[in-house]
Amino acid sequence: MLRGDISRFFESHPLVLYSLPLYPSFQSLKSFIMNLLKLVLSFIFAFVLSASSFAQQTIIHAGTLIDGISDEPRSQVSILISGNEITGIENGFVSGTADTKIIDLSEKTVLPGLIDLHVHLESETDPKKYMEQFTFDEADFAFRSTDYAKRTLMAGFTTVRELGGSGVNNSLRDAINQGYVDGPRVISVGKSIATTGGHADPTNGWKQDLMGNPGPRQGVINGVAEARQAVRQRYKNGADHIKITATGGVLSVAKSGDAPQFFMDEVNAIVETASQYGMHVAAHAHGAEGMKRAVEAGVLTIEHGTHMTEEVMDLMIEKGTYYIPTISAGKWVAEKAKVDGYYPELVVPKALEIGPKIQSTFEKAYKRGVKIAFGTDAGVFPHGLNGKEFGYMTEVGMPAMEAIQSATTVAATVLGLQDQIGSIEAGKMADIVATDANPLEDISTFETVSFVMKDGKVYKQ
Repeated sequence: MLRGDISRFFESHPLVLYSLPLYPSFQSLKSFIMNLLKLVLSFIFAFVLSASSFAQQTIIHAGTLIDGISDEPRSQVSILISGNEITGIENGFVSGTADTKIIDLSEKTVLPGLIDLHVHLESETDPKKYMEQFTFDEADFAFRSTDYAKRTLMAGFTTVRELGGSGVNNSLRDAINQGYVDGPRVISVGKSIATTGGHADPTNGWKQDLMGNPGPRQGVINGVAEARQAVRQRYKNGADHIKITATGGVLSVAKSGDAPQFFMDEVNAIVETASQYGMHVAAHAHGAEGMKRAVEAGVLTIEHGTHMTEEVMDLMIEKGTYYIPTISAGKWVAEKAKVDGYYPELVVPKALEIGPKIQSTFEKAYKRGVKIAFGTDAGVFPHGLNGKEFGYMTEVGMPAMEAIQSATTVAATVLGLQDQIGSIEAGKMADIVATDANPLEDISTFETVSFVMKDGKVYKQ
């Protein structure tokens, strides 16, 4: 250390300067400084320990507990929570200390926070929706998304996978994580990836001189190089995972609802590139050929799956691909297509043909043994009604407990977050909801969730 450096150090550390007369030698000074540092570090360590010990201690008294793991519910148990973490489960209703916060859910059924793997938080169904792309600024979508996010959380869904928007979905995720907005934990794909004219090409239905030539940055690709570029752009933009529109769609202003829209080499390039960044790929798909290509390429989930064949089902079983049925969306579009003017003319026949079939496809896929995870396509129907999906699933043969697990442990596994969420057990995040009735006896109780805790914070009681 130079003489000037020593001088500046002493000027900025007066405690050392004032103590110098006590330490005439350099060795004594060095010893003093080391002891001082040890004292400061010990104080900091003690403070951190003390702060952690004063984390809010909460006990939930659960009348009935469905923990997401066991196939059988438990009665009269206590869930112990410290801060935002579940620390244990004990039989009976324990009291804790004088400072413990007790939440009495002894008359309710308590479950892990629900997970919806297919939502669109930037928008909501409306006959005027098709004009919003011309009249809304990005800020308009952003402000509306905060209301949709809060409604979703209040419906008991503490985690969602946001499957495609303008890119505002990434910012919404961050705002929720930073505490500026109340909403579920958001796993975002940013913008979907489509082909020219395909479902999710943002200029479908525009007059030709406005269409331009959107490319990978806007989510439109043609060829392997652009496919890789689009994935990398989404990674750069902060997306968690990738979504492709492997076939035509119902609500896009384009003729085909189920034709394949990527060549095999393009899908392979997307999945391969995404995997290098630790991202999985979700594939919107209605037609069998597009599904088959997506599954063979290694996508993790098939969304909708309307015209899924037995061949595709067997391939999904072989590859371990999950099916996200979105029955709620199918029912909604089929009903609204009967309302004059609700959808553009090009959309109506697709909605009438595809919408009613999703539930029966789900029934066949479940009975054949395809892995099912919960997803609704909320936004295609009003946000906050996600819980209706449970009823549609059980109507055609899925037991209530399996439907619940599809939205808890199974959905958490799809996200790769099974060590953090999806069940009520020690070491998991305190994401907990409650219903007035036992959903094993009345599945419709999910339509009116009465208690919501996310990450240890109560949002609804």
